[in-house]
Amino acid sequence: MPIQLTDIWRYPVKSCRGERLSEVLVEPWGLAGDRRWMVVDSAGAPVTAREYPDLVLVTPRLDSGGIRLTAPGLPELTVPVPPATALVPVSVWNSDLVAAQACDEASEWLGKIIDEPVRLVYLDDPTRRATNPAYSRPGDRVSLADAYPLLLTSRESLAALNDWILEGPRFAEGPLPMTRFRPSVVVAGAPAWAEDGWRRVRIGEVTFRVAKGCDRCVLTTVDPDTAVKGKEPLVTLSRHRRWDGKVWFGVQLIPDAPHPGAPGEPIAVGAPVTVLE
Repeated sequence: MPIQLTDIWRYPVKSCRGERLSEVLVEPWGLAGDRRWMVVDSAGAPVTAREYPDLVLVTPRLDSGGIRLTAPGLPELTVPVPPATALVPVSVWNSDLVAAQACDEASEWLGKIIDEPVRLVYLDDPTRRATNPAYSRPGDRVSLADAYPLLLTSRESLAALNDWILEGPRFAEGPLPMTRFRPSVVVAGAPAWAEDGWRRVRIGEVTFRVAKGCDRCVLTTVDPDTAVKGKEPLVTLSRHRRWDGKVWFGVQLIPDAPHPGAPGEPIAVGAPVTVLE
């Protein structure tokens, strides 16, 4: 069975609900529209579903000139893209940069979910943030994702993980859906865990470098449909997929674009996936 692209997901607001797509442009810093928005605290640090699981119940949709936000118990809110003159300092883990601050209405709306003072910011210039130089090249860029432009996961690897979960002490928490892992692209047709050894792949006509494996955090224990926290998949990954002091699922991709300003190229569900190295 040839390897194929089976799913595409983007996350317009970091840590909020994802959007399933049939096709999308791949830009040098990630999928078009992916994680250009982020919720931050008063110091500009990310506010994520790791600490505030209810964020996964916020559904963002890109709109002409802005973004629409919905969440249980709150009215829909349309937030316009803020002007590039409204720049404030923000951080994403080890990256310090600036982003444009959205309107006060967005802060008030999100504050009702977080129950803390927060702000919504927009990355107006996606060339502003570099990837980790230890696993990338000069000129590689990333949006407001944790570390790299895309995350690839495999259906076969998820099936193997779910088999382990069902054989383990917390079998009642399984099987888990792929949405727990917040992938950008999902593939099928390769043996479980084959992606660990990939170094370059082509999806459709777009080539990617595999930067590194993806070490997983507590966000994977949050049910994306209910915001309820459990213990899986970290308990099972710790038994079967633990090395270098971390647990692993999926691999991080960097588009092999000629330069950071290169135009986006499309990928679509059903596209062939070729392992080049």
